[in-house]
Amino acid sequence: MRPTNRRNFLRTAAALSAAGLSVGRGLAHDDDRTRWYRDAKFGMFVHWGAYSVAGVEASWPIMLPKLSPQGGPITEAEYRALPQRFNPVKYDPHAWVAAARQAGMQYIVLTTKHHDGFCMFDAPGTDYKITKTKFGRDIAAELARACKSANMKLGFYYSPPDMNHPGYRDVSKPATANWEGEPSRPEWKSYLDYMESHLQTLLTKYGDVAVLWFDGLFGQDKYDPQRFHKLIRQLSPKTLVNDRLGPDLGDFVTPEQFFPAGIPIKRSERAPELNGAILAQLADSMAQHKLPPRDVIESLTQYSKKAYPTTPRPGAEQFQLWETCMTLNNTWGYCPSDKNFKTTDKLIRTLSEVASRGGNFLLNVGPTPDGTFPPEAEERLRGVGEWMAANRDSIYGTSYGPVQGMSAIRSTAKPGKIYLQVFDWPERALEVAEFPDRVREVAVLPTRQKLVFRQVASRLEVDLPPAPSKPGPTVLEVLVKA
Repeated sequence: MRPTNRRNFLRTAAALSAAGLSVGRGLAHDDDRTRWYRDAKFGMFVHWGAYSVAGVEASWPIMLPKLSPQGGPITEAEYRALPQRFNPVKYDPHAWVAAARQAGMQYIVLTTKHHDGFCMFDAPGTDYKITKTKFGRDIAAELARACKSANMKLGFYYSPPDMNHPGYRDVSKPATANWEGEPSRPEWKSYLDYMESHLQTLLTKYGDVAVLWFDGLFGQDKYDPQRFHKLIRQLSPKTLVNDRLGPDLGDFVTPEQFFPAGIPIKRSERAPELNGAILAQLADSMAQHKLPPRDVIESLTQYSKKAYPTTPRPGAEQFQLWETCMTLNNTWGYCPSDKNFKTTDKLIRTLSEVASRGGNFLLNVGPTPDGTFPPEAEERLRGVGEWMAANRDSIYGTSYGPVQGMSAIRSTAKPGKIYLQVFDWPERALEVAEFPDRVREVAVLPTRQKLVFRQVASRLEVDLPPAPSKPGPTVLEVLVKA
């Protein structure tokens, strides 16, 4: 993942999320394969590796140091030596799964290999892996068993870039010099074979894999995407694949650190691909504590619009399956100095925003070096879980709602039901000027207390109870006539 480092960078949320991604053109989804995913709506992302020992961001400190100042400076040699100190003796995968389940999450995606090349599974062809550390155990295998016992879907993040493998780049040079890879070298084929051995292992030795989450960065074509998508289909046909390893080949698209303004639809043409130069320019600007230059903002914003076109009310055949991933604070990995955690209310509202546009919300946690979740993460997960326990019907199994573009409410839908998530409590009755269906009943979740409503033509008014005091929107369940 690409790091975010400053609060005002949210103004350019499309920047790091879109930079370098060739989002698939018109990615299709098969109803049977994707049904569980479309119904789940909420998952946990876990960015964890030896970098947690130093409290720095994953991989980027040795690729573009200016882009990743959290935790202080670290040399490439120091970073590479971190596995010698990585010994997460408090790692309890069952506790992770329990925390995700309590929060209302339906799947977990673990980083098995980030761009630095360190593997969190018993990867063939390398000693740069968790099973060769003092800890010695297979993190991925233990999480897979815990997920299976709890009936939790498990996905694996896998980074095609690899700063450690001599086939990916000339490792005698600093990673800052060639972090985008060197596919013109004759050694490149050996790296693709190495990748294949890893994917074969992940898809055959860890049980059912619900999702493969690639992070291909720039120039995805150099990884021979057809080869790997064919391999995945052969080994694990039900596994869903994101859009970051080859255009037109994945099951869902992945905006990062933001959600689109409307409902994503399939594109008619391939988006132009950006490159590392834009990201380097952005890093230089951020290192000087300035906003990104105007031309960088414009390039990334325009790219995002082409990568994630939207409409307020798409037809079913237009809709593009999608998932936004976000950090709890500003970093993907564990960073004790980063205390800028999103509030519980902000996280719940983001989940509502995403669900109202038909998307999934993949919320990241960066575990500590000992394998536990930071207390701030645990607190937020519990808070979101309390809201989900009361309002889960408005999230799970829903599609994007028919009421769009109103600042006060968001909406999701099921057959015969429309859920209105009230963001801004009105002084008087809630008013919806353009409600699409005839209403037969309105109730407030979770009590299902019936509310008084009035409907004249397409205009709906609902008398609301007193304003809530708990985080998150209050949800109205509207039953509509067939």
